[in-house]
Amino acid sequence: MSIPVVTVGTGQAELVGSLERLHGPVTVVRRCSELAELVAACQTGLARAAVVAGGTRDVTATLVDRLATVGVALVGLTDDDAERARLAGLGVLAASEAVPAQELARLIGEAVEAAAALSADRPASSFALTGARPTVEAETGAPEEGPEPGELGRVIAVWGPIGSPGRTTIAVNCAAELAAEGHSVILVDADTYGPSVAGTLGLLDDSAGLAQACRLADQGLLERGSLDRVASPVVAGAGLLRVLTGLTRADRWPELRAAAFGSVLERCREVAEFVVVDTGFCLEADEELSFDTMAPRRNGTTLRALELADRVLAIGSADAVGMPRLVRALAELEQAVPGAAPTVVFNRLRASAVGRSPDRALRDAWERFGPGLPIAAMVPHDAEAADAALLAGQVLLEAAPESAMRHSIAELVCAPRQRNRKFAVRRAKAHSSVPR
Repeated sequence: MSIPVVTVGTGQAELVGSLERLHGPVTVVRRCSELAELVAACQTGLARAAVVAGGTRDVTATLVDRLATVGVALVGLTDDDAERARLAGLGVLAASEAVPAQELARLIGEAVEAAAALSADRPASSFALTGARPTVEAETGAPEEGPEPGELGRVIAVWGPIGSPGRTTIAVNCAAELAAEGHSVILVDADTYGPSVAGTLGLLDDSAGLAQACRLADQGLLERGSLDRVASPVVAGAGLLRVLTGLTRADRWPELRAAAFGSVLERCREVAEFVVVDTGFCLEADEELSFDTMAPRRNGTTLRALELADRVLAIGSADAVGMPRLVRALAELEQAVPGAAPTVVFNRLRASAVGRSPDRALRDAWERFGPGLPIAAMVPHDAEAADAALLAGQVLLEAAPESAMRHSIAELVCAPRQRNRKFAVRRAKAHSSVPR
């Protein structure tokens, strides 16, 4: 079987000559002058493998993801041991630039077989996962609480349609309630349209923690120590949660590449029992219509979070506008992420918007017009408690612990059936020395 290969890099001339003299199954069909040309060649279906011979510093998780999407395997050649370890962390087969031609041909064959197997298992989504997992060892230090050895934390994606149904409020308070229960929690602001977690929690943070984490992950350099440095600690009652703050400006969204963001979530799952993601509203994936090469995808973080989530909370506003929006959005979700099984939550339940007996009226309307999914929770509207928490930069369990709104959110994520899952409850220690 012939394997067509495209090459790029300072060492490709010698590489091509050695492969041609081998007269084996590997055939070099194009020598590229830069990575952009290599990507374009791969997208035309010209090759099944790409070899970067020297100059591998520009190989990122985004590039690996893009080539994997079109079924092309990537092999990197470098004499730097640390660089080979970085490439391995991105899921790239790496070897020395002086590798014998016979050994290189074998590596290319292995990479092609691995890419073919991965392609068969990829989700039916334009944002399918690469399967690459960072393997850079974590920094040594005192052990911290997290999932049990060999287990990964659970990802809870908080999503909802356009119109500000209260995604951020629900996400922030879900994370706070889990932290107060004694769980290790990371809260991620992945909204590329209106990030607001930092403002909700009173964090004067201009560094965009998630963007920093994505840059490190794109280079294969994100590990526990660096994740701790870019995440902001926040006290929530007697618990502590870590926050990856969102973008400081909406026009910075190209910094959040889908592949890098997926690696960030995987790393978060390794160090926390729960990862709560505040997502954007939009599920469109039409960038491919406008770009021929590696187009940035504004909604990539939202779609990747929904693909990776163990639980999706679909938030709708409990009124005559919010319900139809949620019905339409759930149909879009089913098409965009077929594997998602959303938990329907209606927020801001109030008689002034729904009528007398608002909970019964809402359920009756949902049974008539909804998509057949049950309503898991109806969060009552408590403007006074919500305003007090926002003004103080606190969560509801601090600003209004007896609020019905707070208790409804707590029951959503801290019900006894969830507390008795595989993660045992560990009571939180006091973190009074940690600044907000």
